[in-house]
Amino acid sequence: MVCPAYEEVLLQRLFSTFADGWPGIGLLFQRFLTALVLVHYAIRFLGEAPQSLLIVTHMIGAIAGAFLFVGFWTPLAGTVVAIAEIWIVFSQPGDPWIHVILAILGATLAMIGPGAWSIDARLFGRKLIQTPGH
Repeated sequence: MVCPAYEEVLLQRLFSTFADGWPGIGLLFQRFLTALVLVHYAIRFLGEAPQSLLIVTHMIGAIAGAFLFVGFWTPLAGTVVAIAEIWIVFSQPGDPWIHVILAILGATLAMIGPGAWSIDARLFGRKLIQTPGH
């Protein structure tokens, strides 16, 4: 038989990525900002170089940004953003710093999680688990 206090600690560790309060608001702002910049750069690149093969990478980043915006599959979307932006850094001439920053933001969102105000939190968030006899 497992101690109830141990079960509570174990469950808290499993769902620690759904921060609420000020940390959750910070994650919400980070998700929104990252998504908006990804979509902005994809639209701008589409207007500047529609024949380039890099448009695919920018569109993948924008789609992953849309997932980040609503907080859906955040770890996967953040990882996709990080990979796509690093690909752009090494494939596109010019100033790479915005893409490096976006890659870092995507990676941090993949590691931290979406926060309490997200679709992920609604689908996979903390649940009250009642065991028989308690």
